[in-house]
Amino acid sequence: MIGHTLVDNLREDFQNVTSTSISTLANIWAKKYIQNLQVDQPKQSIQSNDLGEILSSERRAATAANLLQSLRFSSAQAWAKTETLLMGQLQAHGISADLIDPWQIATDSRFLLDSALKVYTENANNRLLEIDLPENGQYQRLETYTQLPTVGQLSVAIAQNVGKIRKKYTSVDPRTIGFVSMQFHYSGQMLLNALPPLEKLMVNSYFKVIDDHLYMPLQRCYEAAGDLEYDDIALESVRHLLSLTSEIARQVSQKTLIMHSDYQCYSGVLSSPQIRISSLRDIEMFQVYLCLCVLEKSVSSIQQELFPLCIMLYPPLKVSWELVRTLLRLLSQEMHTHLDERHVKEFEPYLTALNEMFGDDVLPEA
Repeated sequence: MIGHTLVDNLREDFQNVTSTSISTLANIWAKKYIQNLQVDQPKQSIQSNDLGEILSSERRAATAANLLQSLRFSSAQAWAKTETLLMGQLQAHGISADLIDPWQIATDSRFLLDSALKVYTENANNRLLEIDLPENGQYQRLETYTQLPTVGQLSVAIAQNVGKIRKKYTSVDPRTIGFVSMQFHYSGQMLLNALPPLEKLMVNSYFKVIDDHLYMPLQRCYEAAGDLEYDDIALESVRHLLSLTSEIARQVSQKTLIMHSDYQCYSGVLSSPQIRISSLRDIEMFQVYLCLCVLEKSVSSIQQELFPLCIMLYPPLKVSWELVRTLLRLLSQEMHTHLDERHVKEFEPYLTALNEMFGDDVLPEA
């Protein structure tokens, strides 16, 4: 027999009340309603931070299902945040409001998050996973054998779709990709907040792949590389730099942190994990654009896409031009340190152009 419902319980209480007022009945209803919620509400299981459990296929499937269930609400919150930060930039930068379709941007963002979570739940062989873990304000590399699909699998799976989405927005006005990138980033961050620390790092490594593809013209690089001979010095130089971009980004980020230890951006101090991840991505983004310039033998991608995007995004995120100039100076130094002279020569004209475009005579501090 099915247990008593809330109405059944109330009926029993009413039978015991011979003379009562409307206010008393309202009080009984309210109490029963609260009791019913407390009985029927599913108990929140404490999310374990045990690596073995996190890597199990059951846990990954449950995590993905829970995140997908929360995606619509997180997407709405993310758009509110994106709109607050960037809508004021439309008029200031002469961007047509007709190019910004909140529903389409949210739909594309949800599609990409769903793609990442599908790969996250797939079966895979053991692999070596490296992630950054904060310890006493510093970062150490954690290496562990896991049962997760590789982020490389995700990169292959989504590269073409992200490339199409990116091209859809950048082909008319490259700055509109800033809205898409920010929407995706904030949606992902809000979803991750529900996870325990270690699982958050695991899932975020998948979100980061798409984040990087949105911010960086990777698909365009692949297409430009396809037009060159394998032994072309430009392609050879790009291959060398791409194998070093993460290490160079870490060096630049760490040195910048020492030089600007008290710097506060929109989302926090430079030393915070969230800002560190964004800084590393931006430093790698500058390197990928430099690669694209070398492959296309043109500075147009920096002039028409990277520079306008930075001009739109950095001020509302409270990233100063002096901080950007520091990043670029250090980037130039690290590239000269890590690359052979003949490879550096391929990048030098575009490095010079990049530093000049962000110079203090062009972008003085407000």
